[in-house]
Amino acid sequence: MGYGTIAKEVGLKKDAVAAFCRRNGLTGNRAGKVSEEMGRCCKECGAALVQAEGTKKRVFCCGECRKKWWKEHPEMLNKKAVYTHICAGCGRAFTAYGNSKRKYCSHNCYIKDRFKGGGEGD
Repeated sequence: MGYGTIAKEVGLKKDAVAAFCRRNGLTGNRAGKVSEEMGRCCKECGAALVQAEGTKKRVFCCGECRKKWWKEHPEMLNKKAVYTHICAGCGRAFTAYGNSKRKYCSHNCYIKDRFKGGGEGD
């Protein structure tokens, strides 16, 4: 949408909309789609992102979107730090990315092995 269309929709002057957009870095996307390359929307769901000044640039809106995107794009993952382990709880083989000292395949296996079945109620 252009500045004029936006101004009509929200009931403001075109110049006020243009000034707001310039102040907030919302210029140059006349097609109505916020550019992913500019880092203003989530890579997975497209939700608008709020970038905090002085912090690392956000790419995803939440942890769920981050996990889903990486699960769907394994070819993008740098596979140098994949380690294979045997779970100390269930004995199955599993892989862990970036953690060479992992002992359990899941939190459930950790609880069962560490607390011998899950706690006081067993």
